[in-house]
Amino acid sequence: MRQVDRRKFLSVSTMLGGSAVLSTSLMAQSPQNGNTTEPVYRISKNESSRPDAGAHPLDPALQIAYACLQHVRASIDDYTAIMIKRERIGNTLGDYEFMGIKVRNRKHENGLLKIPFSVYLTFLKPASVKGREVIYVENENNGNIIAHEGGMRGRFLPTVSLDPKGMMAMRGQRYPITDMGIENLVVKLIEKGERDRQRGECDVEFLKGAKVGGRQCTVLSVSHPVERPYFDFHLAQIFIDDELKVPVRYCAYTWPKSPGGEPQLLEEYTYQNIKINVGLTDLDFDQNNPKYKF
Repeated sequence: MRQVDRRKFLSVSTMLGGSAVLSTSLMAQSPQNGNTTEPVYRISKNESSRPDAGAHPLDPALQIAYACLQHVRASIDDYTAIMIKRERIGNTLGDYEFMGIKVRNRKHENGLLKIPFSVYLTFLKPASVKGREVIYVENENNGNIIAHEGGMRGRFLPTVSLDPKGMMAMRGQRYPITDMGIENLVVKLIEKGERDRQRGECDVEFLKGAKVGGRQCTVLSVSHPVERPYFDFHLAQIFIDDELKVPVRYCAYTWPKSPGGEPQLLEEYTYQNIKINVGLTDLDFDQNNPKYKF
């Protein structure tokens, strides 16, 4: 198997806007204040291992992913966090975006939907989006998101209802809000893994001793050495929190533009200050919540 470039696992600690901690109440009832600098992630160079020989290198990774999905669905009702996102749209790599998020996972009872998948976002940084709020509740509001802008624009522009997959809602986004959250991330990773499992040319490595936001993690690294039209990425890294047993960071890179060059970042998503099963209610996903600014 090809050795994964360990330079990707070195410490990164870049400040955004010169501020280490954003002082805000996150609309008074959003996730608690947390570190809103660019994600810091470190990995020990000494504690790595590769999957045992088997039918496919991805088999152990898929086993972990399925166990993680089962854990999320059985044990996690809701959570709050600071989400840090960066995405490449076309040829343009966007800025880091920081959001306070509330998520309530979908729950069924006797085959019926009891609790719909629900998301509340409040944008913290950069200044161009600060103050924006978005709500999505499965099967409500005609399937639309409810959103308003922050800052000066928010004073003059009305709250709007938008198709989450429509042009306006998807502007500058790789994925709709309906795909957001830890459970959806695991589902997408399983889909990618099952698809790639049908192909060869796949290297897998596990690394212990990683840290994301000071929390101990294990990294699952998957790489495709040769660019093929059916592969979504050259290198992907999934950071799994050792205590919470959920992925708290995902990043993917495409192939270098020239031989020997650096891989190009496609997307990265980091969850920090995660608080699980905090008891979110319908009011947390209601635009009429008096602590929101819709």
